[in-house]
Amino acid sequence: MTTRTEPDNWDPRSESVINDPIAAYDRMRQRCPVAHSGYLHWSVFRHEDVLRVLGDHRTFSNAVSRYPSVPNGMDPPEHTRYRRVIEPYFNAQRMQDFAPLCREIAVTQLQDLSAHEGVVEMTTFAEDFVLRIECAFLGWPADLHEPLRQWIRRNQQATLSREQAAMDAVALEFDGYIKALLRVRRDAGEAAPEDITTSLLRTRIAGKELGEDAIVSILRNWTVGELGTMAASVAILAHYLAAQPALQEQLRAQPALLPAAIDEILRIHPPLFSNRRIATEPTQIGGQALMAGDRITLMWASANRDEAVFGDPDGFRLDRNPSQNLLYGAGIHVCPGAPLARLELRILLEELLRHTQRLELVPQQAPQTAVYPASGFASLPLRIQWQPNAV
Repeated sequence: MTTRTEPDNWDPRSESVINDPIAAYDRMRQRCPVAHSGYLHWSVFRHEDVLRVLGDHRTFSNAVSRYPSVPNGMDPPEHTRYRRVIEPYFNAQRMQDFAPLCREIAVTQLQDLSAHEGVVEMTTFAEDFVLRIECAFLGWPADLHEPLRQWIRRNQQATLSREQAAMDAVALEFDGYIKALLRVRRDAGEAAPEDITTSLLRTRIAGKELGEDAIVSILRNWTVGELGTMAASVAILAHYLAAQPALQEQLRAQPALLPAAIDEILRIHPPLFSNRRIATEPTQIGGQALMAGDRITLMWASANRDEAVFGDPDGFRLDRNPSQNLLYGAGIHVCPGAPLARLELRILLEELLRHTQRLELVPQQAPQTAVYPASGFASLPLRIQWQPNAV
């Protein structure tokens, strides 16, 4: 496959885009819904066009990474075989079984947070919460929390720099953590802990055990996607509720509304900006002609705010059609971990609202937005009024 040189008609790394990417994407959706740049190649901004790409995995392949990516970077039929292995780890029974531990972690984290009087830093809280949840879900030891926290930051810096050597080093570092966990379980044999990581070692596809590279890729995808995106989600939700006291009170009184409210808030302010595809044959999208080998960036943060589907992109509504929300993707590559993400965000907000009287922004300490490609906040000071003896 070959690519051709195209003139750039937008700059995703310009100061105006970096300072307010969501507003910039809103403008691009109106001005040039399929735009080219040297950094992101072909960017697709409209909901309709993004859905078309998601629904046509033959023309728009997921095999875009230079690293093995199971199953994210696969197409059918290989993708289908691995999805069948992965999806049971996120089924309703597993979510029901994990919910009590998830709630215990949320309450413990809130207890720690309530010990700090005055202004609290919600981004730190968000990182702590998702690290504990991820390690608990996969059966990883608590002494991995801090190494993983530092790894997340190095990974963000490497991704931002776009330096291949730095990205390679970060990827190898993370693979080392996983291989060490697998080695412990192999050495333990029948005495290995009965957790998801051990289960993957015993999983078979077409009669053969998963190879180490496949297991490492699966766990890397779960962890990398979970930690950064979920920490961003927690901070985005906390910020939105602090800025919307009436909604905050409504959700305290009616916690059953939380699932729809969470999805809607994260539609308005997405925790993940984009995803990639590659064209496998000549095609057209949004009036633009693409060649085989052309790289495509699906702009979730724009598609989920498309006026043609949602009206006012900033309008908060609890009666949205959930099938139109692309928060977790769509089609055969819809995020398999969506049930876990929804579970942990719902439980955390239930406990946060139950144990507080009010979340407030701090006028003297403005939040600092994260730098692309990260979403959410680099810093989010909040003032929290706790319920007496609540946690």
